[in-house]
Amino acid sequence: MKNIILGILFAMLWASSSVATKLGLKSVQPFILSDVRFFMAGALMIAFSFGFQKDRLPQKQEWKPLMIYGLLNVSIYLGCFVLAMQEVSAGIGSLSIATNPLIISMLSALYLGRTVKKIEIIGLVFGVLGVAIATYPLLLNSHASIKGLIILAISMFSYSVGTVYYSTVNWQLSRTSINGWQVLFGGIFILPLALFYYQPTQNQYDKGFYISVFWMVLAVSIGAVQLWLYLLKIDAVKASLWLFLCPIFGFAYARFFLNEPLTIYTFLGTALVILGLTLARQTTK
Repeated sequence: MKNIILGILFAMLWASSSVATKLGLKSVQPFILSDVRFFMAGALMIAFSFGFQKDRLPQKQEWKPLMIYGLLNVSIYLGCFVLAMQEVSAGIGSLSIATNPLIISMLSALYLGRTVKKIEIIGLVFGVLGVAIATYPLLLNSHASIKGLIILAISMFSYSVGTVYYSTVNWQLSRTSINGWQVLFGGIFILPLALFYYQPTQNQYDKGFYISVFWMVLAVSIGAVQLWLYLLKIDAVKASLWLFLCPIFGFAYARFFLNEPLTIYTFLGTALVILGLTLARQTTK
């Protein structure tokens, strides 16, 4: 029961990142929004790790996996996600997150050398088809673009690779320490892009910016990721299945906060994604 409650809470918080990102992008450039979030979240978690948990510094051999995980799980995944949110609706951003369990399941199978089962392939097909159906009317109404969907796909793939990579490392650090360092490294890797593309006139540090950043730092980067790492430690593939709840919460948030459209395509597409996940889940039982 504890893990179920934590899984639902994780999905609720994680799904909110799409709406928070869309709101933040009304005020500042994508990489500025990302880097402010990453440096704040990383600094807070590392400070908490040292000050309250009395954690140690990573040892020499631990720096490399922290950097790799930060590159995959923060720099590429979240960097591309923020860019994609300029081109697609918040609802589609949340729906795309739900395809990760399918990708993670496939990557886990390939990495472990076992044969990919037909039901996994069928589940993946249903998931991709569901995203396509939900996206179709949004493309017609300029709520999404092909460019945005491609960037979003790169984002989701990097997240899935990062998840599989995390599960293969024998971590000796606390979850807070791992999370803090990987987020900080993610921000460092993006910093050159943030500086290169910085345009002062395109950034207004207003109330919307601060609300967006503080929510993404506290609720998403710290709260949701801490829950995610806890669930990953138990079982990476089963943990990823909680992501299927993200479109349900995500579309609700997008409708309430951004007044994004909900159509029959939205519900049909989401249903197909969940069906695909249900089929894929049979391989984890």
